[in-house]
Amino acid sequence: MEISVNSNTVTITGNIKKVSDFQSIKNSIEPIVQNNNRLVVKILDSLSLTSTTIGYLNKLVLKDNINIQVMTGNDKLYDLLEDLNLISTFKVKRV
Repeated sequence: MEISVNSNTVTITGNIKKVSDFQSIKNSIEPIVQNNNRLVVKILDSLSLTSTTIGYLNKLVLKDNINIQVMTGNDKLYDLLEDLNLISTFKVKRV
């Protein structure tokens, strides 16, 4: 998994599957949300998200009032987020 950051956009390529992947994502997002209440997360390849990643993004939306948009390049990930009723919470769009 690789992460790149540009302004308030975090782009993730590769599969998200390990605890260390979540930690890398969190470390990339933290500085953005300290100064900005809008975050775009582009997940280009991953088939799924770890539960810790979902929980962290949920906390950002529900507790910290961060406006998150998740953009996914994988239909299986979109379907997963739809099954979890997170499409509207994360404003999920397909890339």
